[in-house]
Amino acid sequence: MTGGRVLLDVKNLKQYFPIKGGILGRTIGHVKAVDGISFTVSEGETVGIVGESGCGKSSTGRAILRLEKSHEGEVNFDGVDLLKLSKSSMNKRRGDIQIIFQDPFASLNPRQTVYQILNEAMKIQNISTPEKRRQNIIELLATVGLSEHQIDRYPHEFSGGQRQRIGIARALSVRPKLIVCDEAVSALDVSIQAQVLNLLKDLQRRFGLTYLFISHDLGVVRHITDRIIVMYLGKIVEIADKKQLFENPAHPYTYALLSAIPSTKMDNKSERVILQGDVPSPINPPKGCRFHTRCPFVKDKCIAVEPQLTQVAEGQFSACHYPYKEDGAKAF
Repeated sequence: MTGGRVLLDVKNLKQYFPIKGGILGRTIGHVKAVDGISFTVSEGETVGIVGESGCGKSSTGRAILRLEKSHEGEVNFDGVDLLKLSKSSMNKRRGDIQIIFQDPFASLNPRQTVYQILNEAMKIQNISTPEKRRQNIIELLATVGLSEHQIDRYPHEFSGGQRQRIGIARALSVRPKLIVCDEAVSALDVSIQAQVLNLLKDLQRRFGLTYLFISHDLGVVRHITDRIIVMYLGKIVEIADKKQLFENPAHPYTYALLSAIPSTKMDNKSERVILQGDVPSPINPPKGCRFHTRCPFVKDKCIAVEPQLTQVAEGQFSACHYPYKEDGAKAF
């Protein structure tokens, strides 16, 4: 499902982390976790962000939520730039934009019961009355597949999948418009992953939710998203519709990622692309195309000139100088 109205509009977002050094602890450099990215998310849409560890996908999510201070850029949510809001004004908007964390145990207070965890979130956002909240919480638990008799239990009394359902219920309790799912199923067993993904899709249909789904697992992203953003070393290298990206990738990094997806088909003879070397340091990223140090198709221009995100097909954008051969065929 893809909505029409843009709900989230990120412009030139930069998330730099200072590096301290010397006796006085002065800033001697920056880790450029997110380095000038722009994208949109429409109402009712699920947009995935994928890439290797350290590419900046989780930092992007945290910057959007203002869990980390951004270096530069705009995060326009429902027409308001969140980065310009005061702390008190931002706290009032947090009910509209929530997050589901990767670790379902570390994200829950071990000293609070399920009721206390959900009630606290509703109380902060002034959702319902104190008298009605317990019934609201019971209904919320049923919505995510938990039962009323579990309401007074503590997080350690639940399985990993059940704890993640509590995390989902906490996000839903304040009636959000957008939920950032930061590796929301990566810590779960495969069978439980499928259940949680189906739950998220069902909740989206029921409540008209919008998701920004961050994951390193392309198989998971393929199941739940409408569009996909591919990141490498703090930059967006490709944006495309899910079907388009999996069938016709327009960036060599995307092509390499897709080749690494395990296949259950016996006759699948697709060639695995093995990237040489390690991801360069985000402290001092390569000039030109940041992927050129590992790209099997690198040319002189790639080393000297940084490619811009350019439309290469309807709804598909790529930051590659040579997505096509001279005869017009795909380069990879």
